Amino acid sequence: MSTSPLRFGANYTPSQGWFHHWLDFDLDAVRADLDSIAGLGLDHIRVFPLWPLFQPNRTLIRPRAVEQLVQLADAAAERGLDTSVDGLQGHLSSFDFLPAWTGTWHRRNLFTDPDVLSGQAAYLRTLAAALADRPHFIGMTLGNEINQFSGDPHPDPDRVTPEQAGAWLTRMLDACEEGAPGKLHLHAEYDAAWYQDDHAFTPAHAAREGAVTAVHSWVFNGTAQRHGRTGTATEHHAAYLIELSKAWALDPHRPVWLQEVGAPAPLIPAEHAAAFTEATVANALDCEDVWGVTWWCSHDVSRSLADFPELEYSLGLLTNDRRVKPAGRAIAELVREQRGRTRKPAPRTTALVVDTGDEVTAPRRSVCAPGGAVFEAFARLTADGVRPTTVLASKALDPGHLAARGITEVVTPDEVR
Repeated sequence: MSTSPLRFGANYTPSQGWFHHWLDFDLDAVRADLDSIAGLGLDHIRVFPLWPLFQPNRTLIRPRAVEQLVQLADAAAERGLDTSVDGLQGHLSSFDFLPAWTGTWHRRNLFTDPDVLSGQAAYLRTLAAALADRPHFIGMTLGNEINQFSGDPHPDPDRVTPEQAGAWLTRMLDACEEGAPGKLHLHAEYDAAWYQDDHAFTPAHAAREGAVTAVHSWVFNGTAQRHGRTGTATEHHAAYLIELSKAWALDPHRPVWLQEVGAPAPLIPAEHAAAFTEATVANALDCEDVWGVTWWCSHDVSRSLADFPELEYSLGLLTNDRRVKPAGRAIAELVREQRGRTRKPAPRTTALVVDTGDEVTAPRRSVCAPGGAVFEAFARLTADGVRPTTVLASKALDPGHLAARGITEVVTPDEVR
């Protein structure tokens, strides 16, 4: 069970130029952004190099771009902020960023083509190695929700099998470890990994590969539409994903990083963003083994930039002119309350049975999605004050497994009324 201090951070979205800032990198503007993030009392940022700008050719990783990434991380450290770096961007806020050597005339599968794999591994290894000696470097995440490229609803997917996805994860995580041994290297998927029956990236991948499990909690996935902005399922969605991940974890106390969570308008109106933030984080903190909470995102997207989905413009803790928003004040207050405390939430003794078929490929994992039997039963139990967790059907009668997790009662979705 984790008793280490909880980490609080933000996904860094540059206030000037969004992630296109790498094209016109301005260290002074970055420093001003980092000052505003540090002013909230946060202790880390998650940073997103744009893959095509850093590796425009399969055998060219631009030294100047890597140098700028290191400068950003060093500037963060000067302000008391540790840095986690996502490598393969990949996908950000509805836009795809893939290098030309993977598309059109050079179209080849991102997850299986030998040349693409060697290029990706070299790139991740290079970024990791550039930061390996920095004590403020947390580690690498392979990419931001890169699993969305692997199947529907992507308009041009690079289809793979779960076995191929697993092989890709292993190779890329190994490359990160080679570059920066001993750092916190992980991968991160959007919630199709937990909710979509035929998705190649599976709950077992998420909960068993890498140093920690990452979950990205977005209530625009049908949760808020179904349960409303203050519904139990909405305010506990992040906690649900944290507890759902534990069903597949082999380590009974594997750390879970709530790596992305935000308050998307209009489902969460601006005037309710602070209340949603407070409730979501408080409920996540009621889970054991949480490594940290990293809010999406640091700064709003400027309205001068075109074609973003409407909700993407207003997700920041700060405006794009660096003024603190109500959600930012809520986070700052939570950080002040938690600073120096040692977390030790009580075990969740009631486990809801999760039966998705084969536990490795989870062919029936839609039961875990909004509207599914597991999701709705978890919400009902939570509304009744039960504080549930989850357990795979294959482990539900294993006394050793249950004891290791502190589970004393097991219920099925059909038994929840």
